Amino acid sequence: MILVVDDEPAIRTALERALRLEGFAVRTAADGAGALAAAMDEPPAAIVLDVVLPDLDGREVATRLRARGLDTPICILSARDEVADRVAGLQAGADDYLVKPFAMEELVARLHALLRRGAPAATGDVLVAADVRLDPARRIAARGGVELDLTRREFDLLEAFLRHPGMVLTRTQLLEQVWGYDWEADGNVVDVFVGYLRRKLGEPRVIHTVRGVGFVLR
Repeated sequence: MILVVDDEPAIRTALERALRLEGFAVRTAADGAGALAAAMDEPPAAIVLDVVLPDLDGREVATRLRARGLDTPICILSARDEVADRVAGLQAGADDYLVKPFAMEELVARLHALLRRGAPAATGDVLVAADVRLDPARRIAARGGVELDLTRREFDLLEAFLRHPGMVLTRTQLLEQVWGYDWEADGNVVDVFVGYLRRKLGEPRVIHTVRGVGFVLR
């Protein structure tokens, strides 16, 4: 089931109809409070969340859902396309950020990508590089024996580096592996999240920039 949150009735109805035609079951909410209640009452497979709502904005809704332990993939919809706006939405807990106006085909493709990313990961070995340790199945990461407080996106980013130690990963590769699709126009988002991850990992630095190419863990 997909939860669609938008305060404009016409947009909410159009999204609901289009997603139902694509085979999704759909539930709707018209404001932030309604979104929080609906998501916690019956956790959806994914949430399509408008930023501008009459009570809480979409970023605040995402933040509160994450604080309540809901790990459902969230796609934020917004007319703002600046990198800072995208980063703010993603850092609030969203998994994707789609700029209005958009083609319905793109929203559907991104939802499928989010649902693939949200599928339970197969239990695998713990990943280790130097004093960095990550358990994909338990979603726990630590450095020097100290557990790291990572967002979902930061955890996925660290996992991508640990699965390819010593390999230079381009921004496009990281967007594909971590975000689940080629978000080439927004490569700066990768730089911002690498910066967040570096700060949480501390010193000495283990993720290095390869100028003009991408990043490498070594």
